Amino acid sequence: MPMPPTDPTDPTASGAANALLAEVGRLDSVVVAYSGGVDSTLVLAASLRALGPSRTLAATADSPALARDELTLVRRTAAELGAELAVLTTDELAVPGYRANAGDRCYFCKRTVLAAVSELAAARGYAHVATGTHRDDHRSGHRPGLRAARERGIAEPLATAGLGKAQVRAVAREWGLAAADKPGTPCLASRIAVGVPVTRQRLELVERAEAALREFLGDLRAPVRDLRVRILAGTFRVELDATAHRWLAGRPEQGAELLDRIGRTVGLGGGVLEPYRPGSVSTAASPGGGPR
Repeated sequence: MPMPPTDPTDPTASGAANALLAEVGRLDSVVVAYSGGVDSTLVLAASLRALGPSRTLAATADSPALARDELTLVRRTAAELGAELAVLTTDELAVPGYRANAGDRCYFCKRTVLAAVSELAAARGYAHVATGTHRDDHRSGHRPGLRAARERGIAEPLATAGLGKAQVRAVAREWGLAAADKPGTPCLASRIAVGVPVTRQRLELVERAEAALREFLGDLRAPVRDLRVRILAGTFRVELDATAHRWLAGRPEQGAELLDRIGRTVGLGGGVLEPYRPGSVSTAASPGGGPR
């Protein structure tokens, strides 16, 4: 399929879309490592447009760190896009470096997942594996998972086409993708502070705690978009987006009740309520202060 002309200096959504389609079109055939988030959804949609369904496959790693509602969303979104989806069972917990959670957990996770996806691609005859890594990811200070992708020669069409997060969302909106405004939903292990070992029990506790948190806020009809329950060293932290945090800060009784409920869910005391900060347990296991 001929690609539209590409102008990498065009700041509009249409210009970014053209650049992305051109990059994907060079891949011949591709397995998209698919999480259901806006980044990988856009790559999958671009592959379907540029290469067609017969040369596009979505692959999702089903591991203990993937919340069950996220897997349901992955299946639904892939079906809505018209993409074939392969669900691969992976067990990152079998990898000592992943369990240790010493600061490079994402490297061991991505190495495990991308190995499984690459094996699938080779077995099915697909030329490339692609991820939803974008330009801004390469500008972040701590992204050990990118090393695993480099080691395997994984394609990053968003980054190669020059798309950052804002352009990813803009193109997703222009294409009418349901994930266009979906909040970031990293794996459950990202809620466990560096230095606290990752275990199946802790992953399950995080999933249950965040479900309880959403239910609690829903009952109060609190406005919330982003939330996290962070497992720290001997305690926990609840993080809410700025609007929800301000709303709850004005209701101290409900705030105390929330912390009590989440504390009982995770079996920890001394919890605190703070504004949401992406990646806020990536380099510290303490409840507050220190490097982030």
